[in-house]
Amino acid sequence: MATTNASTGTNVHEIADGIYRINTPVDIVPGGFSFNQYLILDDQPLLFHTGPRKMFPLVREAVESVIPVSRLRFVALSHFEADECGSLNEWLAVAPDSVPLCSRIAAMVSVNDIADRPARAMADGEELTLGKHSVKWLDAPHLPHGWETGYLMDTGTKTMFCGDLFTQGGIGARALTEEDILETSEAFRQPLDYFSHSTNTRQLMEKLASELPDTLACMHGSAWKGDGANLLRALGERLVSDSSQPS
Repeated sequence: MATTNASTGTNVHEIADGIYRINTPVDIVPGGFSFNQYLILDDQPLLFHTGPRKMFPLVREAVESVIPVSRLRFVALSHFEADECGSLNEWLAVAPDSVPLCSRIAAMVSVNDIADRPARAMADGEELTLGKHSVKWLDAPHLPHGWETGYLMDTGTKTMFCGDLFTQGGIGARALTEEDILETSEAFRQPLDYFSHSTNTRQLMEKLASELPDTLACMHGSAWKGDGANLLRALGERLVSDSSQPS
């Protein structure tokens, strides 16, 4: 583990080829919690999630341990929320050639107004080449929340940046695990009910599963390695069951 800030425990691990998880543990809920950002190191580096605005110095320090922050070209978000893009403008300031990257809906309803530079708005299924890595945008409205929600799939490493899906409590001490995270994430989800219970959950989960990820880069807790399609479908079944949706 590379700890980049001893006082907070912020740390950096490579979880797939050229993909780094930045993790900061916090104590905002009983049992602990964590915020993760993911850096894709390439000709055009991409940061997925910024972290909350007040966490910017910690995340910047962590990114600097891998590359100069001025090299960033894309600052990506799944949906418009403080832990996704709270420090977006701070990143645009320190990386002068960077732009936000998000869904077309996010750009239209929020990002192009809030951000200091216009977004690279991604259509569903659109691919972007970063160099060695190529990422594909996947619209997933209201999964788990937010009309503008979407995810990125690194098609080469088979890594899906899956945002708030499989949110786990605890500090995410293991950067990458092959142990079960479904039950852990379900135990966290059930009392909080932060999913929108949309009517097309099954179809959206199948859309994500069809990308056949073998690494799930979770925003909270450990990243996970294994049969991602099977795990996504299992989560979909839980969500459909909870919402009493038709098969």
